[in-house]
This record gives sequence, structure tokens and C-alpha cells, in this order.
Amino acid sequence: MLLKLALQSLLDRKNSVALTCIAMTISIFVLLGVEHIRKESKDSFSSTISGADLIVGAKSGRLNLLLYSVFRLGSPVNNISWRSYQDIAANTNVAWTIPISLGDSHKGFRVLGTTNDYFKHLRYGKKKSLNFNQGNQFEAVFDVVLGAGAAASLNYQLGDPVVLTHGIGDTSFTVHDKHPFTVTGILAPTGTPVDQTVHVKLEGIEAIHQDGNITGNQLQPSSITAFIVGLKSRIATFRLQREINELQREPLMAILPGVALSELWRMMAVFESTLHLISSMVFVAALLGLAAVMAASIRERKKESQLLRIIGAPPSFLFILFQIEALLISVVSILLASTLLYASLTIAQKLISTQVGLHLSSNLFTYNSFIIALSIVSATVLVAALPAFLAYHQAKAVK
Repeated sequence: MLLKLALQSLLDRKNSVALTCIAMTISIFVLLGVEHIRKESKDSFSSTISGADLIVGAKSGRLNLLLYSVFRLGSPVNNISWRSYQDIAANTNVAWTIPISLGDSHKGFRVLGTTNDYFKHLRYGKKKSLNFNQGNQFEAVFDVVLGAGAAASLNYQLGDPVVLTHGIGDTSFTVHDKHPFTVTGILAPTGTPVDQTVHVKLEGIEAIHQDGNITGNQLQPSSITAFIVGLKSRIATFRLQREINELQREPLMAILPGVALSELWRMMAVFESTLHLISSMVFVAALLGLAAVMAASIRERKKESQLLRIIGAPPSFLFILFQIEALLISVVSILLASTLLYASLTIAQKLISTQVGLHLSSNLFTYNSFIIALSIVSATVLVAALPAFLAYHQAKAVK
């Protein structure tokens, strides 16, 4: 009876209730959206590289080295010599290395020069290996392996030509059209920056920057941007890191990916707190609007209160009725906001993955979402207590 009466009461005030519900839906959409995107972005960043013990590059900031070597963000301050790379790769504690050369692009997508060890040893997520949707790894000097997002955005297939340009902008005045590459492989989606990357051989990078006839000896790189290191035993991690950081011949820096990523999260903490504060304030404003609408309806519902008292309803009945009405508005708003957020994520998922390189799941059934929904319901009960209490006193005054 209470539920039926609450529904009828809300329908009688459908205009004001609809506006309140819209305001609540928007605020919950923002609240859930901010939290979901924050968590998914963090998970996506954390899953970009797995199983790597060290990342080595020229001396700079730890975050800068992490961002350009792993996330393809920013630019290196300097390169490191091929000799230093070979010396460190030959260390008895080193199991494998992945050299990285950056600096070129193709239609807005970053080009990464590397070797076939990239496809063999690079891991993401929970130590997942890279797989090919089509084709295979490098064989010839001018082979290209595309990330899934780059291939989809450019609509490239195996055998298509690819011309690189110097620099990382969408436009460049230096086009390496004398040495076109050919697509020989397309990777399976990973939900990481790998999807947005154009992979070529280190020798291919050297070839496009040379004039005249090319010989095999000339294709050995003189320098690279950075390299990823996997060790035979993690016990040697700190010792090798110290040796690299103290190298006299060349100023190098070795970082632990996990430590650098933790530093990134600490820097982002203020930004995250700001987003949470803004979304929370939007929700509080919507709650206050709900309380105001319910309080304003008390005088309008005086006759309703009198009628309920005449038929024997106790004052507590009005208190509970108001609470149920507020909960109905809250639950409907949560459902609408969740549906709207799910639809938005589903529609934008591919675009975000292609343009930004982040994989945002549209699954909203998470622990954090449940806690937020529970907090919203609890806050609604608290805020609705005041108008419900006023309705209770009004009912008590009716004899």
C-alpha cells in the first residue's frame, strides 16, 4: 500500500518530480562517470607494461622516461648510444632487452623502431603476450607491423604501403617517401598504447634517414631512444640499476616501471581529488534540490495528510511515505544514470581506444560503483529526513 501510494503521489506531482529526477540523474551520471573513468584509466595505464624489470634511457626525469618509452607521450631529451645498449644487454644478469627508437610518425600515429624481441618479450596486463590478428613479425628492412587501433583508424590491410614522416606531429615537412614500408602484420587489440603504434625495424629507421645507396653495415643504429630490460633474477635489479645510473661513459638512467608509475599516481592524486570534489558538489546540489521540492510539497499535501489521518494512518506513516518517495526518485535516477553512462561508454569506447589508446570497459557492475550507489541511497535517506520530519509533525497536528 505504501509503495502504491508513494507512486501515485509522485505521479500527481510529475512535473516537479521529473525535473528533480533529471537533476539527480545528471549528478549521478557525473559521479559514476568520474569514478569509472578514473579507475579504468588507472587500470589501463597499469596494464600497459608487465614483466619488465628496468627501463633505461638518457638522464631525465623518471616520469618523462616512463611516459615516452611506455605510453608514447612526450619526447626524449636525448638518445643513448648503441654501444652502451650492447654493453648493458650483454650483462650476465640480463635475460632479454627491447630497444626502442622514437622520433617519426605516420598520419598522427607514433612510429616505434625496434626488433622482433619486442613481439617476443613485451607483456601487458597480467603478463599477456602480443598476438597477431593478421600477418607476422618483421622479416625485411621495410616491414611494418601495425597496432590494432592504428590499422582500424587508417583502414590498412596487409600489403598496403606506409610512408613515414619525421617528427611526431600530424603534419611534417620531411616525408621519407623514397623508402616506403609495407604492412606485413597487424596486432590483436591490447587496450594499451601498442594499439596506436606503427612498428618498424631499427634498420628501417636508419635506412630512411640515409641518403644514397644503402649497405648492410650502414643499417646498424648509432643510437636509440631507450630500451626495456628483463632480468634473469629480480635480486639483481637494484644492483644493475645502480651500475647503469653511475655509468661514467654516458649519462644514463634506469628506472623501475612500478616505482615510476606510483610516482605518477601520487602526482595525479590532487587532480583526482578535485574531480571527486566537483562531482560530489554537483550531487549535493541535486540532493538539496530534492529536499527543497519535498519540503515545498508539504503545504500542498495538507489535505492529503488530513485524509490519511482521518482514515487512521499514524503520523509515522507520513514520515515513511516521504522517505519511500525520496528513495524511488533516487533509485530511478541511479538506473537512468547507469543506463546513460553504459550507453555513452559503449558508443565512445572505440573512439577513446583509437584516439587516446585507453581501453575503458563499459562494465559498471564493480565494487566501487556498488559503494557509490549505496552512498547515494544513504545520502538520500538522510536528506529526505528533514521534509519527512516536517510532514510527520504536520500529521501530528491533525486531530
